[in-house]
Amino acid sequence: MAIRQLPDDLVNKIAAGEVVERPASVVKELVENALDAGAGRITITTAGGGKTLVRIEDDGVGMGAADLVLSVERHATSKLADDGLEDIRTLGFRGEALASIGAVSDLSIASRPADAESGLVLSVSRGVRKGPVPQGMNRGTVVEVRNLFAAIPARRKFLKSDRAEANAITDAVKRLAMAHRGVHFQMSGADRQPINWPAQSGPEAVKARLAQIIGQDFSANAQEIAFSRGGIVVGGMAGLPTFSKANTLSQFYFVNGRSVRDKVLLGATRAAYADFLHRDRFPVLALFVAIDPGEVDVNVHPTKAELRFRDASAVRGTVIRALSEALGAAGFRASSSVAESALASFSAPQPAPAFAEPEAGPGPSYGYRAPTVPFPARSPISPTLEGGRQSVLGALDAPSARAEQAVEVTAESAEFPLGVARAQMFENYIIAQNGDALVLIDQHAAHERLVYERFRTQLRSGPVPGQRQLIPVVVDLPQEDCDRLIEAAPVLERLGLYLERFGPRAIAINETPALLGTPDSVGLIRDLADGLAEWDSVAVLEERMDAIIARMACHGSVRSGRRLKPEEMNALLREMEATPHSGQCIHGRPTYIELKKGDLERLFGRR
Repeated sequence: MAIRQLPDDLVNKIAAGEVVERPASVVKELVENALDAGAGRITITTAGGGKTLVRIEDDGVGMGAADLVLSVERHATSKLADDGLEDIRTLGFRGEALASIGAVSDLSIASRPADAESGLVLSVSRGVRKGPVPQGMNRGTVVEVRNLFAAIPARRKFLKSDRAEANAITDAVKRLAMAHRGVHFQMSGADRQPINWPAQSGPEAVKARLAQIIGQDFSANAQEIAFSRGGIVVGGMAGLPTFSKANTLSQFYFVNGRSVRDKVLLGATRAAYADFLHRDRFPVLALFVAIDPGEVDVNVHPTKAELRFRDASAVRGTVIRALSEALGAAGFRASSSVAESALASFSAPQPAPAFAEPEAGPGPSYGYRAPTVPFPARSPISPTLEGGRQSVLGALDAPSARAEQAVEVTAESAEFPLGVARAQMFENYIIAQNGDALVLIDQHAAHERLVYERFRTQLRSGPVPGQRQLIPVVVDLPQEDCDRLIEAAPVLERLGLYLERFGPRAIAINETPALLGTPDSVGLIRDLADGLAEWDSVAVLEERMDAIIARMACHGSVRSGRRLKPEEMNALLREMEATPHSGQCIHGRPTYIELKKGDLERLFGRR
């Protein structure tokens, strides 16, 4: 078959296939044009999920007749000051969005500059242009796109339902609104609920805009990011590890005001949260990176959704450091959603009927029916309850002493964020009281985090000290596991764990890390052997150092089922308050739950 030149209308349709994937792509391109035009207010109206109508109105600088005609031509743009692509500071720059949209829809553009007496309107119907002609209007630009893909039925057939396409449009506008906080965004239409996001300004603009879009719960459970290094500035908000999701849909990344999905940023986020989240949980965050435009290439994808950094390792390291500092500043905080989930799990007993049938027996019952299940004769609360049962009974006979003790307890509890330990339940959960709340602490999860953080701190200053065993502990293992452990022995010695071969199918543990005390040595070695088998290479041990430390911390922490004395419980609470990230264990689960006094009053119908 001979080579032939394609007709212009087919060329435009092919180009449209690259730029205009779905209605959301149209909205993104048109809103970006409005933002580049300096709009302070943008209104988006849709119908039929954008397939029937997309209307974008802005109050930007507008266009005169010459610019209006050129705007619908291919490769015509006002976004490049010269012919270079090394210093792009605008959102749109390819110069083919309007031409592509006009090739596959019925397009009209009305625009008026501030110094013009009236506006002009130009229409393009499936590639055929008409106008421009005069039209009365306010300053700015109004773009209407009707019957998208009517000229390409095959493409229209593959679009999703109206609701799905409308949701995709909302998501695209969300990302643009996050990056441009000083612009007022409004959305309406028969296919959606109205949305109104007023412009935000001042030092709290990022937090306020993210609260508008992601929600107040995110704002209340996130740390602000503010870090710069080597000309790279990182800002935004990072959700607490306990405020996590089952997917990455709540992660938003921006580079120089452009929403992107970049492997470098995704990888940096995974690395920063690796110590705090289980592998099937994902953080919620909005990350804004500002960098010299010459250090990033945004021209690697038709929709500009991907980019390439000149120095990816510098960006990755800066983002990891920014997130780590933000999470470290959270201290021992856990998200409020943990307490809300706990409250939701409580259920009040069904009340007895107001006038129940009186039971047989002497004396009137006045409608009261005694409970059919007696109270337990023995409380499940551990004997570590301060003062024991006798002091509680004694307090009932001495009201003045009880009141004096209550005042002292409240004052003491108010001094500490996690309060003062009052009891231990089920030999794993510490009950504490602070100034205005009940605090429940998982002793194993909390201590696991504390040990892990101590490990990391010691490792940064050199090898972790070991503690020699009086009698070496021998662990029987398959030969291949023994081989892996001995091969990894030099790395493990840096962590204070000294091993040697004890026959073909056994390992002797001569020293364990001193900070672990008396760990579950057998379980630790078996767990490490499983990890080495999973990683399949001793070469990756340096990269997996945090994972090894996490396994050691788990086996060296206070175990469930151990009774603690009051002073031990309080020492654990004080160390939690002084240790960053102690609000969640190394698997991402919360270490404590705080129930405010008001929450308890609501549970009992007092509010």
